[in-house]
Amino acid sequence: MGKPRSIRKVFESKPVTEGAGVRLKRAFGFGEAPLFDPFLLLDDFRSSDPEDYRKGFPWHPHRGIETITYLLEGSVSHRDSLGNSGVIHPGDVQWMTAGSGIIHEEMPAGDAEGRVAGFQLWANLPASRKMTALRYRDIPSASIPEVRRADGAITKVISGEADGRRGAVDGISIDPEYLDVTLPPGAAWTHDVKADYTALAYVIAGNGYFSFATDPFEYDIEGVSYFDMESEPLLGNETLVLFETDGDHIRATTDEEPLRFLFFSGRPLEEPVAWHGPIVMNTREELRTAFEEYQDGTFLKEGFR
Repeated sequence: MGKPRSIRKVFESKPVTEGAGVRLKRAFGFGEAPLFDPFLLLDDFRSSDPEDYRKGFPWHPHRGIETITYLLEGSVSHRDSLGNSGVIHPGDVQWMTAGSGIIHEEMPAGDAEGRVAGFQLWANLPASRKMTALRYRDIPSASIPEVRRADGAITKVISGEADGRRGAVDGISIDPEYLDVTLPPGAAWTHDVKADYTALAYVIAGNGYFSFATDPFEYDIEGVSYFDMESEPLLGNETLVLFETDGDHIRATTDEEPLRFLFFSGRPLEEPVAWHGPIVMNTREELRTAFEEYQDGTFLKEGFR
């Protein structure tokens, strides 16, 4: 095996309020987006307090992006301007290509104990596909491949490939990988990453170590950035790791606790980003046009008007 990717920067997710008053944690987004190209945003909406999520995300527009919702607890009901509707449950994924423009709503609901747990990732669309046809995919947990290694490691393959198993979703412009990885105590996990692809991991349970850091890397915890000289920091829940682009694989290890994390990689677009709220285009003029169309009723190119 070649060189493991080292750590570029470590983040701690920050509390934000979105939708009609949903309180959640943001792992990255907006001003940090250039670091994560082709990904734009990752939100963590785990809570056992219905007041944090009950108001949901009423009807709102999207254009120029893909939104990927992965649910672990509770449920999320969905409706959109194409007439799609449904409910996702634990283990399910909702993958929506907003393309030329869609209006939708997402309303979380708790389980019997009032718990909701899920994550929403925004992936950018290339300029050539900003105004592509809309696409909605509801992926049930049963259709997501699961790889079990001899040491007890479990990888759910939402998109991309792990140990020769292809994910449930393909045909996406940025060639993304989306993996849900669980490691038992004492396990080690390695995974090949394509050259120059952006790669990141978000810890959702336990703690562990990621790759190596032969040089100082930026450490952004509790809003303070400084250079940390530790070669392998122990990272826990709600911590995000952004890897350098050099190296051909990712390495994760555990100590005395299990570790669960989401892993993402994708081909950078290296295109300008003009972003306001739920719409992401390449120029300010395109962004202005999108909001003008939303105001005058010409935003939707498919579905109801």
